[in-house]
Amino acid sequence: MEIIGGRDEQVGRFRVRRSLPTRVRRTVGAWCFADHMGPAEVTEEHGLDVGPHPHIGLQTVTWLRAGEVLHRDSLGSEQRIAPGQLNLMTAGRGVAHAEERTGRYRGPVHGIQLWAAQPEATRHGDPAFEHHAELPRVEVDGAVATVLVGELAGATSPARADTPIVGAELALHDASTVPLRPEFEHGLVVLEGSVLVDGEPLVPGALGFLVSGRAELALQPQGSAVVMLLGGVPFGEKLLMWWNFVARTRDEIDAAHGSWVQDDGRFGTVASTLPRIEGRPPFWQQPTS
Repeated sequence: MEIIGGRDEQVGRFRVRRSLPTRVRRTVGAWCFADHMGPAEVTEEHGLDVGPHPHIGLQTVTWLRAGEVLHRDSLGSEQRIAPGQLNLMTAGRGVAHAEERTGRYRGPVHGIQLWAAQPEATRHGDPAFEHHAELPRVEVDGAVATVLVGELAGATSPARADTPIVGAELALHDASTVPLRPEFEHGLVVLEGSVLVDGEPLVPGALGFLVSGRAELALQPQGSAVVMLLGGVPFGEKLLMWWNFVARTRDEIDAAHGSWVQDDGRFGTVASTLPRIEGRPPFWQQPTS
């Protein structure tokens, strides 16, 4: 296992631990983004509070360990998400959304948001949104696995996947051996506690990266632990990521950013009371001193 340090970022009013992408590792399969948020408190004054913003070429996967968040998007979706449920939004050629307080929940929010890059075959397609109130769970030798996307240990998620990937939460109560697909590379993000992988400790804030070729993975929690397992066939297409856009060229990002700034209808309208996030121009458009 290669341990890759992440960094802290600000998303809305929350500080998050971003373990993907980094300069060392841009993707794990098609997974190209992982933000571990909280635990942080939602109060009467503030919550996650991420105003309307655009996306292209990716799928957002939102999973909570605690709390509630309200999703609104330009497709007209308005969906509360709670622990054990999954929100998955497919951006395709363009969509906008906001992540807000529900207006009724007060207390801790803890979870992770993931992005999966869409392949050439689907990235210009229609945007879509899906909510799954229940996901398959399976006992895996010392752990309970909840399969968010893809398949693990015979359990298959109903969520859309545009490439061969897996995303699963592992709630570890003892030493566990998890089956893997050898053709996948894998990443581990610790959400709670710590775990030994190949004798190396892995804690929140870092990414444990595993190259393809493994048929199983031995995990030793230090007490109890919760780990997110991400995996997929190495993504063979060139990616260019900037802000909330996953594209292939600067021209694509310039066009998307221009559409958002000009509000030309490409990304639609989100029925949110939060202010719209404008976003800075790409760095290559900014004058150099």
